[in-house]
Amino acid sequence: MSAPSFSLVGLGPIINRWKNLVAGAVVLAAVVSIVVALLMPNIYRSTAIFIPTNPQTADPDRLLEENGQSRNKLELGGRAEDLDRAITIGESQPVAELLIKKFNLYKHYEAGAPGDDQADNFVLKEFTDNLSIVHNERDAIELTFTDKDKNLAAQIANTLVQVIDSVNQQLTLENRRKVLDLYRYRYDYLSTSFERSRKELLGARKRYGIFGLEMQGRYMVKQIIETEAALRKAEASGGDVAGLRRALRGLTKADGGNLINLESYVQGTDSLSMFTTRVTDLQARLISARSAYETAELSLRGRLSSVYIVQKAYPATKKIKPVRWLIVTGSVVLTFVLSVIFIVLLELYRRNRPSAIRPA
Repeated sequence: MSAPSFSLVGLGPIINRWKNLVAGAVVLAAVVSIVVALLMPNIYRSTAIFIPTNPQTADPDRLLEENGQSRNKLELGGRAEDLDRAITIGESQPVAELLIKKFNLYKHYEAGAPGDDQADNFVLKEFTDNLSIVHNERDAIELTFTDKDKNLAAQIANTLVQVIDSVNQQLTLENRRKVLDLYRYRYDYLSTSFERSRKELLGARKRYGIFGLEMQGRYMVKQIIETEAALRKAEASGGDVAGLRRALRGLTKADGGNLINLESYVQGTDSLSMFTTRVTDLQARLISARSAYETAELSLRGRLSSVYIVQKAYPATKKIKPVRWLIVTGSVVLTFVLSVIFIVLLELYRRNRPSAIRPA
């Protein structure tokens, strides 16, 4: 005995015999897929593009000006470690939980009340599935968020960029504070040294009777010469020699009774020169330290951004899914194929039954 063979040539008549069933299945699939496609919400995608900067270049000690030019500029990213750090921060669970709480995604995803493990896991999974952070071929980061609410998708994408920036800044915030403390300590030390040296200078001026090195020395020499000339004339003419001698001694000797005298001036010249140089140097360093401290404090309080935003996320004007015509077409084609396979198998079964096989 031999069973009858089946050929694709007979596929047309088989489909024709079962055309009502096939047509009904295709129509039913079309109706159901149309209803399902219409009930599916539109999904929108918003993308923000940014370039991370090197956070070390935002340190206060690297933002000072030297010789009228900045020692370091805020460097754009491109480094692998900067890109990886930004992506890691954006994909971290604490950041996800922060945005979930901020935008009340438990209610948006209809997951239930926070605190339930199942609800927490569901919301976290939905959030991570809708989020995409990738490093593109141009050394920038594309942060994409999808949602049925196009405005919410754009808000979450932009907020996530801000959170990445904030966390990135925190990585160097403690070091920047320590640097600021060093500048404050340096300024306080120089301020104390300047005040001490200035008081020492004032004390030396009073002690030696020197209040202006160049002018005072010039007029003192002039007065001594004039007094000595008058003394010589008095000696020759019999004038007040004793008075002029006392006046000359007062101008030349420290014990002569004059506050301003040549002996004290000579003794104090070196000391006053050293004190003046010291005070001038400390004053210049104090001004520089004050400027450095103010720059560092401004840098810390200003919180320089650690990312350069190339493109903010905007509400999408076109949905990305569902593609309704593709859903309907795919459902119809798949139903037709499955129906044909079913009727072919059914025909083969009927033909190969023992009762259908007759002896030759």
